[in-house]
Amino acid sequence: MADDRDRPSYKKTHIGKHRLRPESLMMGYGYDPALSEGALKSPIFQTSTFVFESAEAGKAYFEIAYGLREREPAETYGLIYSRLNNPDLEILEDRLTLWDEAEACAAFESGMAAISTSLLAFLRPGDVLLHSEPLYGGTDYLVNHILPEFGIRSVSFPAGQPMAAIEPGIREGVGDGRLKAALIETPANPTNALVDIEGLAALARRLGSADDPPVVMVDNTFLGPLWQHPLQHGADLVLYSATKFIGGHSDVIAGACLGRAEPLDKVRTLRTFIGSGADPWSGWLLLRSLETLKMRMTAQMKNARYVADFLTNHPRVRCVNYLGLMGEHHPMYGVYRRQCLSPGSLISFDLEGGEEGAFRFLNALQLIKLAVSLGGTESLAEHPASMTHADVPLEEREREGIGPAMIRLSVGIEHYEDILADVAQALDAI
Repeated sequence: MADDRDRPSYKKTHIGKHRLRPESLMMGYGYDPALSEGALKSPIFQTSTFVFESAEAGKAYFEIAYGLREREPAETYGLIYSRLNNPDLEILEDRLTLWDEAEACAAFESGMAAISTSLLAFLRPGDVLLHSEPLYGGTDYLVNHILPEFGIRSVSFPAGQPMAAIEPGIREGVGDGRLKAALIETPANPTNALVDIEGLAALARRLGSADDPPVVMVDNTFLGPLWQHPLQHGADLVLYSATKFIGGHSDVIAGACLGRAEPLDKVRTLRTFIGSGADPWSGWLLLRSLETLKMRMTAQMKNARYVADFLTNHPRVRCVNYLGLMGEHHPMYGVYRRQCLSPGSLISFDLEGGEEGAFRFLNALQLIKLAVSLGGTESLAEHPASMTHADVPLEEREREGIGPAMIRLSVGIEHYEDILADVAQALDAI
């Protein structure tokens, strides 16, 4: 973190030599009440355009926004138009950098907007994209159906396996291709399978051009900003569906991309012209949610452990995919201990009775809601094979372990005994 001496008071990260934690900085970092009539909390800047203090300033703002020249060291993005930037989004982006210790951030209208804009910022016809599998269903469709229409070839590798096991297949798949980006989803949705970020990033850079190395992106949605920090393990960019955990109340759709300033500038420039940035209301809602992020995610993580233990010992449950159950014998245990700060609050499990058994369970739930999404205050359950991953081909789902008996459960902040009671009675319905 930079020295505080030359920072404005609302961007200071230390009290003397004491470094403030992100959960404390969420209360005011990046916001100057003096600029908003002394309001304790940032207002919603519900405006489409901003008044320039001079014609020269307007010219300079557009030069930076349109990528016509490089920014000077102390130069910031000026306020022009809310499609480009907005005070609520600038404060949000400042605060989102804190957990991951990122240099910069760009907020988006959705997680898929963040993923698609980031990929398109670096991929061109003839390029190769390296990616893990499984991916979230929307990402999978983008990678396997839309990007090929632009002449972009994808090479996949399975999550959940050590680098020594997957490196030969990756080398063969990339071949002499022009590797320009790698997209890792870890833990994978919905299997919780891990990818060694450090190992994969190093391999991608060995296979790519030394003069123009591939950009390594990690979708960190499952563990969120608290429980995994991909930038510390070799990633260039971190992607979030900010709807999950960061928003965390199932009332806003948003996304984020953060990481090194250089690649972020390219992502931000493309966001300007695609128009995929978040709106002021979304920014304001996310700022409110960030203040309770650590409390919510900690409560969810603690509840998930009770649920995972219960499921593991239930006779109608065939297997449970939860990072907290990974033992020392597991080939990815070392990666888990090095890379993850917590097992998080997502669990997937297979039931007896195939799809019929899974549907009986889902239809019997009373407290837990039958809905897609995750990371909200309420517990949510869904059927990946027929819902979030329905567009993934059957043979691919089978290869990735997403079968008809699988349930994905996002554990919320309800009392854990109430969650267990609902899970128990729903299992009795199978």
